[in-house]
Amino acid sequence: MKKEFDHERIKEAVRILIEELGDDPEREGLKDTPDRVARMFDEVFEGMRYTNDEIADMFNRCFEAEKSRDLVLVKDIEVFSHCEHHLALMYNMHCHVGYIPNGKVIGLSKIARICDMVSKRLQLQERICSDIAEIIQKVCGTEDVIVIVEGEHSCMTARGIKKGGAKTRTAAIRGLFDTDHELRNEVYNLLR
Repeated sequence: MKKEFDHERIKEAVRILIEELGDDPEREGLKDTPDRVARMFDEVFEGMRYTNDEIADMFNRCFEAEKSRDLVLVKDIEVFSHCEHHLALMYNMHCHVGYIPNGKVIGLSKIARICDMVSKRLQLQERICSDIAEIIQKVCGTEDVIVIVEGEHSCMTARGIKKGGAKTRTAAIRGLFDTDHELRNEVYNLLR
């Protein structure tokens, strides 16, 4: 994947955008905006620099837990992303990640870091779920993963239909969570 963004090209694109919107990119309040946007893109699109495999390698910090087959669930991990259809912000997003260990457990902060990195891409909410699930499976060596993401999309709340407060919930359900309905219901009950 592309490891570095070309700041000069981004700055030029932002200048053109400002002009096309009918403003002057040399105006005092906008003069440094192209540079600020280029630097912001480094941060908010950081995840675009890495494949799922690279993210898995980056956060592959696990501990031995040979006897543990109990549910691990981290909920309410706050993230934001940008939809690939409109480049619009997806906000008030929360990721809930559960898995059944298979000989090892991942450090809890690494789960949040994985969610954060996956979200820092041009995304679909459904893909955020499946990417997180895939990475957790790779890092933890388990097929038994559930990822639920809920959030609001400004492409729906601030434009178009303009339905503020509408939330989207998506889930990636793998392994036992797909076949064991009691286990899946336990997760949903814990999220209430």
